[in-house]
Amino acid sequence: MGGLLNDNNDSIKFRPHEKKKFKSENSFGKQEIRYEDTPLFFPPGFEKIFLFIYFISLPYIAGLLFLFIYVTQSDYEAFLLLVQESSFIVTWAIGYEILAVIVLLYIIKMAISFSVQNKRGAKKDFKRPV
Repeated sequence: MGGLLNDNNDSIKFRPHEKKKFKSENSFGKQEIRYEDTPLFFPPGFEKIFLFIYFISLPYIAGLLFLFIYVTQSDYEAFLLLVQESSFIVTWAIGYEILAVIVLLYIIKMAISFSVQNKRGAKKDFKRPV
């Protein structure tokens, strides 16, 4: 590690810092991502088409649910009036922000659980009860 060296002279020399090596094979960012591991349905060969469909439909549905449950407080008639007046892109943007927060929280949760499982000195066979 870096630090001071003294040669019994009045001059002070610095030792060069050693670069820390990260565990590349055991890193959270280096994990392999596969479509088969996702909770969404991706038929083989049509992954990109279904990803586009999910990108359009899921935020819109989440936006509609937010408008129905939170804004109109589950009043069906008020919801129909609101949906007629609002545009597709506004509803989609509301749902996109909701899903983005959920995904970010899930990523943070996975990173924390990954770091706890791979902590130095931790027992490898211990599993937290579900």
